Amino acid sequence: MPFGNTHNKMKMKFSSEQEYPDLSKHNNHMAKVLTPAMYEKLRSKETPSGFTLDDVIQTGVDNPGHPFIMTVGCVAGDEETYEVFKELLDPVIEDRHGGYKPSDKHKTDLNSDNLQGGDDLDSNYVLSSRVRTGRSVRGFCLPPHCSRGERRAVEQLSIEALASLSGDLNGKYYALKNMTDAEQQQLIDDHFLFDKPVSPLLLASGMGRDWPDARGIWHNDNKTFLVWVNEEDHLRVISMQKGGNMKEVFNRFCSGLTKIEELFKERGHAFMWNEHLGYVLTCPSNLGTGLRAGVHVKLPNMSKNAKFEDVLKKLRLQKRGTGGVDTAAVGGVFDISNADRLGFSEVELVQMVVDGVKLLVEMEKRLEKGGSIDDLMPAQK
Repeated sequence: MPFGNTHNKMKMKFSSEQEYPDLSKHNNHMAKVLTPAMYEKLRSKETPSGFTLDDVIQTGVDNPGHPFIMTVGCVAGDEETYEVFKELLDPVIEDRHGGYKPSDKHKTDLNSDNLQGGDDLDSNYVLSSRVRTGRSVRGFCLPPHCSRGERRAVEQLSIEALASLSGDLNGKYYALKNMTDAEQQQLIDDHFLFDKPVSPLLLASGMGRDWPDARGIWHNDNKTFLVWVNEEDHLRVISMQKGGNMKEVFNRFCSGLTKIEELFKERGHAFMWNEHLGYVLTCPSNLGTGLRAGVHVKLPNMSKNAKFEDVLKKLRLQKRGTGGVDTAAVGGVFDISNADRLGFSEVELVQMVVDGVKLLVEMEKRLEKGGSIDDLMPAQK
């Protein structure tokens, strides 16, 4: 667990040139944008809670790049970070989110009735469906910067709010530090449990401090709706089930999320949101909707096809192995999800996944029979 020196006030005795990080071997969005002149201008600033420029960029300094995905290279420590350091973060956001400009306004749509189809993905190919997002509680620092007391307050607030859910959303909270071995094993078997962060990206940003204090998992009795508390974001909300009924998953996601927001507001805490960035989260990559709609889908033939990458790009989708961002596909099974988070509504992003996966399955079936997929090639979305 790296110990940060980003609050060392002695650094202001040195020139910005002496303090400027060596980014010569770096391949992340922060390193593309940050210049010595920008560093000099911003290095003495801090947010009301004391988050500095060096705090913002530390994860990108410590982690030069990623072999498959260009990482962002910076994090927010509180809601004000995006305003105080906008000179750095606006271009990073524009670069990461396909030209999303500082003047653009984000649109939110959590009405699942607006989704067309999604209840008919072929379950011979689509093994499971899920939709997840993050939420930040206004009035608290974000996980890279929060104090122990703040983190515990977020946990307590979450326990109280989630305990008020009823019906299909009735469930139970498991604090990581109190978990029995049997409970822990069960949650690992269910693919629910997040473990102590080992990713250097998370550790360098300070998210692993005081682990496992005030971290936990809540899930409903049916194990189809779960909330992670105090991992990378204050809340990670996930709706999931086996098979290809994305419509059902998205319905539960929207109704559960709306209810949770109401319960937090009743307790005097709104979620961080503004009309430019949408929902405000720790990593700039998750701004806007924070939404990742994904399916585990069998594509053994399509994935070997030379046009696979091009098709994904045109459909605005991305692929991962089923174990997450750094993993390879096993047996031709991929985790396919939306590439965008910001600039599209929740409904639009899930629609892209539903329509795109339907087409990929159609292509897979065609290739199984030795046919051509040339006539199925999509236009750029």
